[in-house]
Amino acid sequence: MNLRDLKYLVAVAEHRHFGRAARSCYVSQPTLSTQLKKLETYLGVQLVERNRRRVLLTPLGEDLAERAARILAEADDLVNTARAQAEPMTGDLRLGVIPTAAPYLLPHVIPELAYTFPNLRLILREDLTDRLLDRLRAGTLDGALLARPVADEGLVSATICVEPFYFAVPTGHPLDRPEPVTLKELRDVELMLLEEGHCLRQQALEICRHADAGEAAPFRATSLETLRQMVAAGVGATLLPALAAAASRRGPDHQAVAIRPFEAPAPTRELALYWRAGSARAATLQQLAEAIARMPAVADPTLHITAAA
Repeated sequence: MNLRDLKYLVAVAEHRHFGRAARSCYVSQPTLSTQLKKLETYLGVQLVERNRRRVLLTPLGEDLAERAARILAEADDLVNTARAQAEPMTGDLRLGVIPTAAPYLLPHVIPELAYTFPNLRLILREDLTDRLLDRLRAGTLDGALLARPVADEGLVSATICVEPFYFAVPTGHPLDRPEPVTLKELRDVELMLLEEGHCLRQQALEICRHADAGEAAPFRATSLETLRQMVAAGVGATLLPALAAAASRRGPDHQAVAIRPFEAPAPTRELALYWRAGSARAATLQQLAEAIARMPAVADPTLHITAAA
């Protein structure tokens, strides 16, 4: 038994498909299947139930796949610890990003990071907060860019930016005006929000609670872009964090969406980079967070909104 065989087992557990698991491991499907059978023979147990329609792991297979994932993470950590001592900004770095930040933040930072740290390869995964935290705790991610707060004493973090929320309404809406919007003015507005699972939904609901505003119950979106397009279509209003609001200014239908600031102090959300306490990549992640936070579009998330106003 070797680490490669454990990697194949973890891949099958993740993808539930031999073909996709093989592609993720950069081997042929027969090779992966043969090695798994050899692993089963070595252990003397069945790990995978095989049929033409789908792949299932036996209860023992599920348990061993979870343990194998932890073993592989520890092995990676061992190698990364040694390498990071000498050259922290080199090698692969597995980074998770929440979907309400990824499409608006990454285009600003990835090109500059590639230029500044040419020997550091970011392996990115976009997912919801809870799933990214599970992967971070399990060691299959080195860090995750999330919105505060995250309640976990086993994690440390560095702030990336604080971005204010903006009020997005169809052009010509009664609240489409030069003056900042007050929270009191949201009292009679039903806001379109994201579906359950997005941390931004909870933050928006907190703003609604303070403003005594309601949610447009018949509709819940899976992305901020869907919300923006619904506003552009004249369906309703929503809340957008600054980076998303700036992207809306550049959209093809930007004239159909009015992006209005809130009266000070405006509601905000804070983005931070999280990693495990004692992680071998702690120095890398700290330096990465500091580099991202210094970038102009991140240091001032309202920059592009002001420029386009």
